[in-house]
Amino acid sequence: MTLERYETDAVVIGAGVIGLACARALARAGQSVFVLEAGAHWGEGTSSRNSEVIHAGLYYPPESLKARLCISGREFLYDYCEQRDIPHRRTGKWIIATADEQGAVLQGIAGRARDCGVPLEWGDHRRLSRALPDVTAFAGLFSPTTGIVDSHGLMLGLLTDVEGEGGMLICRAPVESVDSSAMPAKHIVTVGGESPCELVASRVVNAAGLEAIALLRRWKGYPESARPAQYFARGVYFSYSGKHPFDTLVYPVPEPGGLGIHLTLDLAGQARFGPDVEWIDRVDYSVDPARREAFVASIRRWWQGLDADRLQPAYAGIRPKLGDASAGFQDFLVQDEEAHRLPGVVHLLGIESPGLTASLALARYVADKLA
Repeated sequence: MTLERYETDAVVIGAGVIGLACARALARAGQSVFVLEAGAHWGEGTSSRNSEVIHAGLYYPPESLKARLCISGREFLYDYCEQRDIPHRRTGKWIIATADEQGAVLQGIAGRARDCGVPLEWGDHRRLSRALPDVTAFAGLFSPTTGIVDSHGLMLGLLTDVEGEGGMLICRAPVESVDSSAMPAKHIVTVGGESPCELVASRVVNAAGLEAIALLRRWKGYPESARPAQYFARGVYFSYSGKHPFDTLVYPVPEPGGLGIHLTLDLAGQARFGPDVEWIDRVDYSVDPARREAFVASIRRWWQGLDADRLQPAYAGIRPKLGDASAGFQDFLVQDEEAHRLPGVVHLLGIESPGLTASLALARYVADKLA
């Protein structure tokens, strides 16, 4: 069967917050843009299964993309939310040490934050007792620039901008393959689903999230040697019904693979806890209610007033990791022509936290590479 073929300047694969932000940046630069989403709706993957936190940029090496894009993206995001009336709030965040030996971890976080130019305030036991009277902790760090955002409102704003610039979103449009070898400086994107077709573009952004690395196997012209390994780390969240004493976010010192089981708030003030870390082999969003016992034990290390009966399974998210549990720090991997020798192609790989915070800065970074 011969497929209908359409020409466009750019194709963005994936309609999560990263894909929509990239499409917005390209459309604002005057490019005609198609956004392809395999699912029935935009933003149903990693972008809607996270803590919805606007991160300050505390945890990452200063020279890393995560640090640079999180810090600049944080300010872009606050400004964008103000301009577009997207619900958000600067809640601040406490990072707490629940044991004396964790003081060195706080010192390390404070040092990285200082190197990155991120404001932090030390809190001794006395200050913590005033700020968090219900929390048991030896010391802590307060991050005044951390906040929360309505991620769906953010993505809707980005999509509105894309469409306002003439871009088009197509859902239920899985990418079956990409051929970067058939035409000079052009890429043929074969789309399946309800309206199969071929899109021919000079620029393609792979922002497919959990499927981004799998897509590389179906990308003709992409060198196998450039494809990184893929790992999945599932994190479960539990919601807390009813009242609680917190008006700020509370994070224990980070754990391997993530930031640990922490307390976040939604914009209605409801508390939720998570995520934990479980390494899995395939995409699976199920939540095992039995994990509540581990959550209760972890939370009660610092909040002994927890009512375990009010802790209920909420949802799970999956982080696309570039290393396994034994790996150290893994930065965002932004592959451009230098990595794969395909002009006009950018692959966004391992875009986990702080991807939401970094989204607008990452989109500018990508658009500059494709200018």
